[in-house]
Amino acid sequence: MLSYFANHQGRATRHGAPVVYGLLLMIGSRAGLPVRVLFLCTHNSARSQMAEGILRALAGDRFDIASAGTERTRVHPLAIQAMAEVGIDLNGHTSKTFDTLIDQPWDYVITVCDNANERCPVFPEKTTRIHWSFDDPSQAAGTEADRLESFRRIRDEIHAKLRQWLAGLKTPRLLPC
Repeated sequence: MLSYFANHQGRATRHGAPVVYGLLLMIGSRAGLPVRVLFLCTHNSARSQMAEGILRALAGDRFDIASAGTERTRVHPLAIQAMAEVGIDLNGHTSKTFDTLIDQPWDYVITVCDNANERCPVFPEKTTRIHWSFDDPSQAAGTEADRLESFRRIRDEIHAKLRQWLAGLKTPRLLPC
């Protein structure tokens, strides 16, 4: 069964993930290796977890993807539910802090909230920092249905931003697989 993301792109799946690009990025000394992307937010409970899950669904094994926070909590149940609605399982995800990942080489470090952007550390390896500001769905008020709708909206905004970002990576630095 194709996921929500595969259906929107009209693509088939490969190894359970939609085939989006038949390309491999060449970045610095890591040429030929999967592109490493780290998503950061404050608690690693919703936005960064959703971004990690969505990029895995969109790009499969062409990327090595992780997420972390400036603080550790838990993956928000409504994030898990919103992602499950589009065929992405976050049940195995855990909240972690960036200090466990800081010494690893990351091609991209993408902050998905303003607080994480302000508190983002300097990474010892060469990396490209990107900041995308998304509202915090865990701060939504109202009924459970209202709050879930906030998670759905942020999920869809992250999905659109990641598709836009992936399309922008199609540069002369790409080689066919």
